[in-house]
Amino acid sequence: MKQNIIKVLLSIVIIVLGYFVVNSIMSPVKFENERERRERIVINQLKEIRDVQIAFKSIHSEYAKNFDTLIDFINTGQIPIVNIIPDPTDTTFTKTINDTIGYIGVIDTLFKSRPDFNPNNIRYVPFSGGVEFKLDAGKIEISKTQVNVFEVSAMYKDILKDMDEQLIRNLLKKLSELEKFEGLKVGSMLEASIDGNWEF
Repeated sequence: MKQNIIKVLLSIVIIVLGYFVVNSIMSPVKFENERERRERIVINQLKEIRDVQIAFKSIHSEYAKNFDTLIDFINTGQIPIVNIIPDPTDTTFTKTINDTIGYIGVIDTLFKSRPDFNPNNIRYVPFSGGVEFKLDAGKIEISKTQVNVFEVSAMYKDILKDMDEQLIRNLLKKLSELEKFEGLKVGSMLEASIDGNWEF
């Protein structure tokens, strides 16, 4: 009788220990899978913001400095439809004539495949509970020339909100040691780049 109780208790202990061992192995795996899923969604949104900034600059010759301006541009901005034809007076066949034949709304161009797209949500970092992307724009001097630049970023502490805090701390510590940005960003306020930090 006593031996049976000991056997049952040992079985329970083995099961509990097994659970903790499996959980300790699976937790980082689950964390990485969820981190990658969230990163993909945030990156897609950063790409959309970049596309809007590029369209805004093509019309206004500078990048939008805040989300209110950017969202207004999505809602009301118009992009010219340009017909490019060869210049009939050019015998080298290298020159073209750009003829604007109309205009189309920004939202109908950049987000035509997103019928559920809400421009007001573009400013918020997914999964963050309402934290806004940090957006900055201005000019920097490169070789004595003023160059328009912008940067939009989101921190991992917001992207990974409500996930395992220790694993988040481990990730941030690793990025800090490697002197890498502790989040995702597109563009730069230090150089003429519209790349995302996931692209290199």
